[in-house]
Amino acid sequence: MTLAAALALAALLAGAPGQEALDTSPTHPGEVLRISLITAEPGTAVWERFGHNALRIRNVETGADISYNWGIFDFQQVDFVPRFLRGEMLYMMAPFRTAPMLDSYRSAGRRIMIQELALTPEQRWSLLEALEENALPQNREYFYDYFLDNCSTRVRDALDAALGGLLRERFVEEPTGTSYRFHTRRLTRMDPLVYAGMDVLLGSPGDQPISVWEEMFLPMTLMEELRSVEVAGPQGPRPLVSGESVLDPGTPQEAAGERPWGPEEPPTRVGWFLLAGLAVGGLMVRMTQRAVRGSYPARVGAAALALLWTLVSGVVGTILVLVLFTDHQFMAWNENLFVMNPLSAALTVLAPLALLTGWASGWARRLAWTVLGVAVVGLLVQPLPFLVQQNALFFALALPLHTALAWTLTRVGAAGGDEPATPAR
Repeated sequence: MTLAAALALAALLAGAPGQEALDTSPTHPGEVLRISLITAEPGTAVWERFGHNALRIRNVETGADISYNWGIFDFQQVDFVPRFLRGEMLYMMAPFRTAPMLDSYRSAGRRIMIQELALTPEQRWSLLEALEENALPQNREYFYDYFLDNCSTRVRDALDAALGGLLRERFVEEPTGTSYRFHTRRLTRMDPLVYAGMDVLLGSPGDQPISVWEEMFLPMTLMEELRSVEVAGPQGPRPLVSGESVLDPGTPQEAAGERPWGPEEPPTRVGWFLLAGLAVGGLMVRMTQRAVRGSYPARVGAAALALLWTLVSGVVGTILVLVLFTDHQFMAWNENLFVMNPLSAALTVLAPLALLTGWASGWARRLAWTVLGVAVVGLLVQPLPFLVQQNALFFALALPLHTALAWTLTRVGAAGGDEPATPAR
């Protein structure tokens, strides 16, 4: 057992520092325990965008107050980057004193919801035992999965076990009408680069419909859905959530206790991606037109745009192929390979050389038209029922750019681009 876990268990069972144990003994050790779900709203860091939660256990006799947190990771751990790339990122569960943990969330400007849960003494005690077992050195680490095994699903599963499978039975078949991509777009909408990066890497498995049980990978969903759960009580069914309180960060601009815990709908950005593709592609075409009239700076500009686009599409396409050999299951079967083609990596070298020196211009032209052809085929087969990925925005971005690049390499070659251009005077 870790030192933190040992101290946590000792505090809950024996008493908090500076406080004497009571003489009276409860009929069941779980009677003195109180269980709460703590939910922190999304933060500003990338790994905070989906919110966070933990399970809190208080001993009302001793005053001990411990929270069990599955969201611990360390950038300095051995092989952190290789594990991340392979989809084997290690997270850890650990117990913390509740007050400092809450203070850290509030100091970061994040609201906190605390929901006390109406568990029986037996359920509280079994939950404590399970959490302490989980905190043992041989059990505390786990392979993190963004959607299937994270801080919220671990909390969900611990509560479900204490409730005898009630949560799974209640929610596993209840549809949401949403998908993992829906929520990823919704919760990253404030950062366009994060939004685009996560969306292009998320493959078609992210577009499958999910149940409420699966949607509980989000701490906010777990928090909200627990309000609808009823458990057996002395006088019949009663709400599982027996009380709620909100801790605001305390700053005027953040203290709006009634504000939503996250945007309700993802943004529609196809128009913006199409505009970007048309703007950059149009600029490439314009520079090409000037280049064939003898402007060497325009030729350099067209080569720079070609380099930028082929670098982005080639690197992304290569990543989408490489993830097929990792455990990143939600990045697999990614239909963005139609438009983010790994063949573009070769064009990163060939296209600028062809435009600036005329070297290998024939190879560059043929490769550019091949990449464009694959993208067009990908667009034409989108109506097929087994192609479910929501990736219209990347077709909107890529098709104008692939077209502009293929036209540019063809036009420069037709105008004598196989020979180095003479700088305009």
